[in-house]
Amino acid sequence: MAAAFGAASAAFLPRLAHRLAVGFAEPARPGCADCARPFPEGFAGWVRAGAACSCSGGYAVPVLGGAAVATILTTTVGASPELPGYLLAAVPGLLLAMIDRRCLRLPDPLVGALAVLATVPLAILRPERIGVAVVAAVAVLTTYTILAFLGGLGLGDVKLAAVLALILGFAGWPAVVVGVLAPHLINGPIAVFLLISGRRRPIAFGPALLAGALAGLALQQP
Repeated sequence: MAAAFGAASAAFLPRLAHRLAVGFAEPARPGCADCARPFPEGFAGWVRAGAACSCSGGYAVPVLGGAAVATILTTTVGASPELPGYLLAAVPGLLLAMIDRRCLRLPDPLVGALAVLATVPLAILRPERIGVAVVAAVAVLTTYTILAFLGGLGLGDVKLAAVLALILGFAGWPAVVVGVLAPHLINGPIAVFLLISGRRRPIAFGPALLAGALAGLALQQP
C-alpha cells in the first residue's frame, strides 16, 4: 500500500518539477521548454499525472523512485504513528531532488513544506526528543553555513540540511551522524571523477542530502 502511494504521488511530480525548475526570482515556467506548448491555466496547468508534457518521454524514474522511498520508509519505520508523516514528507523531498538536479535550486516553500509535514507530527508524537532535534538542526545549520561562506555549498543546501537534521534528530544521534556523512560519501566520488576527467561543473547536493537522510532513517535502531 505504501509503495502504491509513493508511486502514485511521484507520478504527479514531473510537471511540477518542470515548471518550478527555473532560476532564482524567475516565475514558474508557463509552458513546455521543449515544444513551447503553453500549459493550461489554473489547477490543470499544475496537476498532471505522467510526463511533464505530451512531447516528453517516460516518467518511470520518478514513479519507481517514489515507490522505492515509500518501501524503505515502511520497512524501516514499520506500522508506527510516524509513518504517515514520513510518507507525506517524501513527496516534497522527491520534488526537491528533481528540481535541484535540473537547475541547482532548492525552493524555500518546498523546503518549508518538507519541514512542516515531517516535524509537526514528530513533535506531537515524540515531544521528549524535541531538544535533540533542535540541537542537531542548530549544529548542522552552523556547520553548513560556514561551508557555504567558504564557497562549498549554496544557501539552499544549508537550509535543507538543517531541516533534515531536525527530522533525523527525532530518530536519534546515530541517524543524524549518518545523515550528515552520507551525502559527502555519495557526492565525493562524483566530484573526484569530474575533476580527474576535466569536466568541472556544479553538482546538485540536494539529492545527496535527501538520500543521506533516508539512509539515516533506514539505519536507525528501533
